[in-house]
Amino acid sequence: MSISDLFDSGFRKRNEDHFAAIVRIAMDDGKITDEEKAFLDRLAKKLDISEFDYKQILKDYDSHPINPPLSYNKRLERLFDLSRMVYADHIKDENEVKLLHKIAVGLGFSAVNVNYIVDKALKLVRSGANLEEFILAIKMMNK
Repeated sequence: MSISDLFDSGFRKRNEDHFAAIVRIAMDDGKITDEEKAFLDRLAKKLDISEFDYKQILKDYDSHPINPPLSYNKRLERLFDLSRMVYADHIKDENEVKLLHKIAVGLGFSAVNVNYIVDKALKLVRSGANLEEFILAIKMMNK
């Protein structure tokens, strides 16, 4: 196995784990709505999740760990994706928000500040912020 194969498999694994965390939020109420499905489909393409892996993750999303990226920007990107999933069906469900808090801590956000960060993240997503606006706003609140 070449070094590029190791890098590719590690990168794929992180993307699958991230995708599984989002599926976990979507499945919190026991079903995936059409809006959530559309979001998952777009995200699967973005993360290069194969159709086979997509189906496997849907069946067994709990077996995937939350692997926090080392880069703060990458963690913010994941928080952005996860926050968007909470609003994918245009309904903010309290169980999804609680799960988002747990996943955010797993991504490496401070347990002390996670309520504030998640609340801010959800407000930004609800207001229609794009990824760049989201990252800038979250970074600004930490200054």
